[in-house]
Amino acid sequence: MSSAVVVGGGLAGITAALDLAAAGRQVTLLESRPRLGGATFSVERDGLWVDNGQHVFLRCCTAYRGLLERLGATVHTELQERLAIPVLRPGGRVSWLRRTGLPAPLHLGVSIARFGPLPPRDRVRLLPAILALQQLSLDDPSLDEQTFGEWLERHKQRRSSFEALWDLIALPTLNLDSERASLALAAMVFKVGLLEENDASDVGYATVPLQQLHGDHAERALAAAGVRVEVKAKVQSLDELDAPVKVLAVPHDEAAELLPDGALPEGMDPRALGASPIVNLHVLYDRPVTTHPFAAAVDSPVQWVFDRTDSSGVADGQYLAISLSGADGYDEKTVDDLRETFVPALEDLHPAARDAEVVSFFVTREPRATFRGVPGTHRHRPGPVTNVPGLFLAGAWTDTGWPATMEGAVRSGHAAAQAAVAA
Repeated sequence: MSSAVVVGGGLAGITAALDLAAAGRQVTLLESRPRLGGATFSVERDGLWVDNGQHVFLRCCTAYRGLLERLGATVHTELQERLAIPVLRPGGRVSWLRRTGLPAPLHLGVSIARFGPLPPRDRVRLLPAILALQQLSLDDPSLDEQTFGEWLERHKQRRSSFEALWDLIALPTLNLDSERASLALAAMVFKVGLLEENDASDVGYATVPLQQLHGDHAERALAAAGVRVEVKAKVQSLDELDAPVKVLAVPHDEAAELLPDGALPEGMDPRALGASPIVNLHVLYDRPVTTHPFAAAVDSPVQWVFDRTDSSGVADGQYLAISLSGADGYDEKTVDDLRETFVPALEDLHPAARDAEVVSFFVTREPRATFRGVPGTHRHRPGPVTNVPGLFLAGAWTDTGWPATMEGAVRSGHAAAQAAVAA
């Protein structure tokens, strides 16, 4: 019999299992899929390694970066020495969001003063809003009663500035745009990621397929830690598990099905968190069309685009992946419809693509990629401790203070293991 069972082999479960093993527990990790990695995985398609989504991290993601170190996977990532994001517009125009060495929030001042997608009068309005955002208290429960968009409008931000700047950060981190996202989550992202430390927003990304970065490295690290891993091990009921400590590290809808009655405080229901989709479009060209490893876009249906040529194993041409966060509407469109919209959009952003041939175009969809971080979300996000002795929760949907990110998942795994050991 194990002294601890972790259900779920994503980043949260991997972290909890490693922590429990380090604390001297005999640990078994159960994963229903045939691989570890959870929501961050890769599949092989026609000899091409394809990630299910484009996941980046920031320098402020200290827990996630710590897990990479623990797994021996940091060598397979790239972290910018200094924030530099190319922002593309139709016609091949490029603006940059760069930071200087000045303290936050002055570190972005020069870049924003020259930021082409924003009219000069909108740039002037930014500073009072940024200072007001910096003053918000993340402990204020009223922040979760309003949208980020409502707050921005009260602080004289025009709708045009939402797409041109605010949603460049909000959409990929919250998986919702400013008009729908909870102010509480948005304030956390901007304060921690941009407004407290000048290097917090430096961008990192994987240089290998996510399956190799997370799943394969985790498999070896767990084995070295003495954790017994069982894949294709679907748990139908927690009664099946014979262990004094159980950590449930599965998505919120699965957790709701497995949790016994009374496990959570009255009125708290993980199913009320809903879901927000992500759609990824994969475009393989017969030749290189851009030199940017990644870029954001405005005045375009494209949100973010990533060069995955090297990591996927492409020998000739270039493989670009478009990530569409908060993809309501896009998740139901056909492949042909998406191709008709986005191939011309890529040509508008990358003029070199007009002379290139699209060798392959396909779509991957994550209809329940994350919980839906709208106002009212916080009341349905439990902490690691339940009302059932010995039962603990982990997952990016739990109350980590972060939105549904890799950083939040790892933090939740640490919290669950710490609570279990303390108990």
